[in-house]
Parts: sequence; structure tokens; C-alpha cells
Amino acid sequence: MRHPEYQYLDLMQQVLERGDARLDRTGVGTRSLFGAMLRFDLSGGVVPILTTKRVYWKTAVKEMLWFLTGGTNIRSLLEQNVRIWSDWPLDNYRKASGEAISQAEFEARILADADFAARWGELGPVYGKQWRRWQGPDGQEHDQIATLVETLKTNPASRRMLFHAWNVADLASMALPPCHMVYQYHVTADGRLNSLMFQRSVDLLLGAPFNFTGAAALQLMLAQQAGLVPGELVWMAGDVHLYANHLDQARTQLARAPRPWPRMRLVRTPPGIDAYRIDDFVVEGYDPHPAIAADVAV
Repeated sequence: MRHPEYQYLDLMQQVLERGDARLDRTGVGTRSLFGAMLRFDLSGGVVPILTTKRVYWKTAVKEMLWFLTGGTNIRSLLEQNVRIWSDWPLDNYRKASGEAISQAEFEARILADADFAARWGELGPVYGKQWRRWQGPDGQEHDQIATLVETLKTNPASRRMLFHAWNVADLASMALPPCHMVYQYHVTADGRLNSLMFQRSVDLLLGAPFNFTGAAALQLMLAQQAGLVPGELVWMAGDVHLYANHLDQARTQLARAPRPWPRMRLVRTPPGIDAYRIDDFVVEGYDPHPAIAADVAV
């Protein structure tokens, strides 16, 4: 059977060969295709952590756990040595202050000064806020994740098991509007939990590998909480792109052959979805090719 990672590599090749050259919001430029779907079987503990380059899976899982806390400030991420969200508040601070501060200096200041962090480390009402505290027009807050877990347990045949982050009223206040914006779940008659994640926009080189890993980790947590077993992870995307400064890196990755995918397991059963921590996740058999460095477009 063909290695499932080739789905990703084939998509990358299509973007390189047929992608529409576009000037994008960042000014970097992209090659873009519209509409894609990949399917990954998570049964038996196998997870889609790419092997044609090293994916720092703990960083991806820490990000997912941060989303679940409802957090919107980078300080708690930096305390865990997660720096993937620093670019946007750093760019905002540089523009507002005119200070030519390095990322390392900015992050150190966020960690050392709570007041500075509250002012400049805030991302606005991004993923965690919408997932856990979506505010209705009457002011009532809605915890979409808690509702999902309860429905998985009590009404698994429901076709309404989903959550999303595209809150139109809050978009202008977000550092970055949500890319992976909708997650939907489906339970089979024999107790398998399937998931579908839709991204309106995806940076195929840097973003997608983290999104695959985070979505798989979330699926494992939800399955465990609901007494189910992981089934299929379906990934769908709208604007699939490679940035113009990622093309050589993509060609490097395409020249590599996939290796066996690793397995991810949970070492304990926490009392609720809010109680997971990074030490609960173990990944076994991960033997990737070396990492591929690339800049994030802000």
C-alpha cells in the first residue's frame, strides 16, 4: 500500500506545478491551489506526523492544549518554550513603538514583565476564546468544546458535533483570523470517532504539518473522554499555498521518501478535557528526515 504521506507530497507537487502565482496579504507572494482533501487513518494509534522532515510534535500538541485552555496571550506559550505565535505581536509592537527589537528580546520582556505581556502579548479573540468562550449577542458565553464532549457521550449519532472559530464580529480584533476554522465529528456504530477539519487557508510547508498533528492529538483526547477509539481524520482546505520563499524547501522535501509513521498514545485518562498536559502524550517510532528551516510570513 502506498504510504499515506504521499497524499501531502502529491499536493505539494501540484502546488509547485500548477499553483496560481498570487500577491498575498504578507507581500511575500504564493503559489496557490483552491480545494484539497486528505484522509488519514488513526486506528491502531498511527498519527500523521510527517516523516519527510522533522515535525516538532510536542510544540504542535502544546499549541492545541493552549487552545483548549481558552488562552489568547503568548506569555503562557513562551513559558513552555513555544514561539510559533510570537511573530504577530512582535510585528505589532515594532510598528507601534518604532523600536527595532529582536524576537528574543521581545519574548524575554514578555516573560519578565506581566504588564508588558498583557499589553503586547495579547493576540485578541483567537481560537481559544472562540472555542471556549464564544459570546452571543445577549452576552452569554458558549463553551463549544464542553458541548462537543457532552454530545459525544450522550448523543453520538448527532450531526451537529462541531465547533468553529470564524466569529465575524471578532475578526477585526484578531492578530490573525482563524485558518483551521471548523472541526466536525462523526461516531460510527462500532464506536470509532472520525473527524473533519477545514482550513480556509493553509501554509503547506510550515502550517499543515502542525495542523495534522494538533488535530490528531485532539481527536485522541476526545475519543478517550467519550469512551471511543480514533477512526479517520479528514483534512480539507480552501486556499492551499506555498510561499514564494518556501519553494526550494518544498523541492527538498519532495526529494525524500516517507518513512513509517509513528504512533501516539495517551499514558493516562484525565478527568476531563481540560486536564490534559504534554506529559500525557507519548510518540513512539518517530524517525524523520532532518528538519527544513523556513521563514514564517507575517
